[in-house]
Amino acid sequence: MTTSQVSHAPAISPVTIRERVGLISTTDIISVIKGEITGLHIKNAFSNEVAEEITRNFSRSPGLNDRKDGVPGQYVGASHYRKAAVNYYADSEDARPFVDMLFCDLVEPVRGIFNALKRDLQHKGIELRLAQSEHGQANICRAISWCGSGPYALAPHDDVAQVLCAGNDFELSAVAKNTVGALNFYPSMPSEGGDLRLWSHKPTAADRKAQGVEATGYPYSTTYLETVPYRDLQLRAGDIALIDGGFIHGVTSKSGGETLRLVLNSFFGFARPDLILWWT
Repeated sequence: MTTSQVSHAPAISPVTIRERVGLISTTDIISVIKGEITGLHIKNAFSNEVAEEITRNFSRSPGLNDRKDGVPGQYVGASHYRKAAVNYYADSEDARPFVDMLFCDLVEPVRGIFNALKRDLQHKGIELRLAQSEHGQANICRAISWCGSGPYALAPHDDVAQVLCAGNDFELSAVAKNTVGALNFYPSMPSEGGDLRLWSHKPTAADRKAQGVEATGYPYSTTYLETVPYRDLQLRAGDIALIDGGFIHGVTSKSGGETLRLVLNSFFGFARPDLILWWT
């Protein structure tokens, strides 16, 4: 690590998390992507039966793959990370049947939130839709089990850099000028570890450049973050977490046996005042 990477002290930004039991509301969702709060943790947001079936479907999915983009994990679905738009949308179309198979005949929790939010926003003159291009359309979510070694199953990172640098052929690049919301549903969690760690730091373009992560936002060093306060969200199966993805966050290593840590993940945010895009 160079001297420039460790000499710049990260600015501390306040973190506001709302936690409760039950249903997530569209009002709360909008509060995050408008930047009014940093995140939500909704406990017992969907049933154990749905969670267990999604987990079984993931484990036996013919679309299950190992990530090969430098971020350790197994997944079903598609990711825009470090891809050209033509490749991302092609991957999304190829993965769509496997994403659908995660839910089969279940009441799908991710699409339920998407549809409820879409209806509420229509009354406000705001369109919500999946990101798209002439090459295809994004999926509603992707399923991921992070498997990094050491103190983090998923190393500290931010979600803005990868959106900001996605390129002009990605319509979702416009969202990086606003709040990039990261929405996570948890069908399976280990008994210990696997927490979502959220640091009180929202890096700037200069911060990312100094850390050498301007194009990806991944990974930030523990040395860089050692003076930054953080908040751990202790998640359980059936929980939902929604955060401002501009804040640095990561996943602590899991323990407590072989139980899978599985997350259904989507990103979304305002591309224009009258348009919210949703992608993976």
